[in-house]
Amino acid sequence: MSPRLSPARPTVALLTLALVACTTERARTPADLILTGGTIAIVDDDFTLAETVVVSDGRVVAVGDASLLNTYEATRTVDLDGRLVVPGFNDTHTHIRGRATRHIELGGVGSIAVIQDLIRVKIDELGEGEWITGYGWSEDELIEGRRPLRADLDAAAPNNPVILSRAGGHSAVANSRALELADVDESTPQPEGGVIETGPDGRLNGVIRERQSIVSRLVPNATPDELRASHVQTLRDQLALGITSLIQAGETPEGYERWEDIYQEYGAELPRSTVQIRWVGAERLDEFGLTTGDGDHRLRVGAIKVLVDGGFTGPAAYTIEPYKGESEYRGLLNVPEDELRDLIMEANALGWQLGFHAIGDAAIELTVDAFVEALDAHPRRDHRHYLNHFTVTPPIATLDLMVEHDIAIAQQPNFTWTLEGRYVDNLDGDRLAHNNPVGVPMKRGIFMALGSDILPIDPRVGLYAAVTREGMSGEVYGLEERITIEEAIRGYTANGAWLTFEEREKGTLEPGMLADLVVLSENILNTDPERILEVDVDMTIVDGVILYERPDAR
Repeated sequence: MSPRLSPARPTVALLTLALVACTTERARTPADLILTGGTIAIVDDDFTLAETVVVSDGRVVAVGDASLLNTYEATRTVDLDGRLVVPGFNDTHTHIRGRATRHIELGGVGSIAVIQDLIRVKIDELGEGEWITGYGWSEDELIEGRRPLRADLDAAAPNNPVILSRAGGHSAVANSRALELADVDESTPQPEGGVIETGPDGRLNGVIRERQSIVSRLVPNATPDELRASHVQTLRDQLALGITSLIQAGETPEGYERWEDIYQEYGAELPRSTVQIRWVGAERLDEFGLTTGDGDHRLRVGAIKVLVDGGFTGPAAYTIEPYKGESEYRGLLNVPEDELRDLIMEANALGWQLGFHAIGDAAIELTVDAFVEALDAHPRRDHRHYLNHFTVTPPIATLDLMVEHDIAIAQQPNFTWTLEGRYVDNLDGDRLAHNNPVGVPMKRGIFMALGSDILPIDPRVGLYAAVTREGMSGEVYGLEERITIEEAIRGYTANGAWLTFEEREKGTLEPGMLADLVVLSENILNTDPERILEVDVDMTIVDGVILYERPDAR
């Protein structure tokens, strides 16, 4: 399958010529919005560039040169002044949720001392004895250069149970009070698929990998009203990043109903969303009554989601060879192999698209083999099954099976940047150099779409890492995995639409497509790649409506 796969359409040039064939004496056609005076990246098959785009009734009606201004008259005309317009970014793997009052946001926090201060502030707000939760810390961003541990949390919260999840969600640290309430101590058996860590002294250090629910299950549930407002706001926040579409990476059927409730009220003000559904068994999915593709262009049902293995923030990704410096440890499967094969067989037979989390090369190899086995038993003409993450490159035989059976990848190139420290600690040789491969799978003919998995939620970081392959240190990993900025933009736009069976409706700026556009402050097609992280999103348009405009944009 070509990574530039798209349906055949009339060329942009022919459509534009037909639309502009009018005389100056003729009255101009009304339109809602015109963007002109910059570079319009249409992201058609030839990556055509234009100067002007015309929008009306939520669709692109024309793209071409400035002569379109003689044909159309818009309610609002925007002078781009040299800026770049691209189709709206499509984050193909993200996690958007509401936050409880007891939650602390830890993304970007720079020290354990600040984490402790935030805990103390939350205790003052909620009172002694209340549970405190949080998400987003990363040892790679902390000046101490290490993870927060049980003793650090105990110093800030001796009487409140606390559990704080690392960025990525594959590990968490709990304090003594939380562990005590959960009856977790040094004698607790290791949970299947997870690790309860101990320190050099043999005592619990508070870190739990992959199975942090043995503690977090005790956290009181937030009320729906408590979560709803922050959920809506987090969806709105995506617009400032240029995200006009996203794939929510896993909800239960009941969780999808909460999304339906939000989109019934606020849908026209939010990015378009496709929601993956977690495998809950055929019976519950039958009761759910929906399947892949149901819904509309605002909210729709996506693929089945299963976490085959862990991640490197645990670390627990399932690898063929032991981790760097380890004699035996290869990570963990989240689902026993026989059970995984059975559920893949069943879900494929039921007609669901499959979009599975597989990070280690052993997990990828197993998942691809099971996909192929299911497709051989129950052939599907256009299944569009895909793997999320794909961090450690599997054997060539597995790549060839993916090409042969049209198995795609939803990749997060930003991981090379953000998780560099985790890879350096756990991987070596080609496994390190080719972490989160992009260029090599694409050259072999594997379809590739791009997203963030919230590390961070920012397409600029993904674009930057895809074209530079730089980690946060400046080290470059696997030059063969670099792709062009045009390929990266396609991966974040048109190819994401293909993953959700919407490539005939969105993802490019060809006439007739949904008018989802982003105006960037600079033309990243011809600037130094090092500038990408500094470029601003000046305007985000969904369905032809400007839903975000940067206050100080020109």
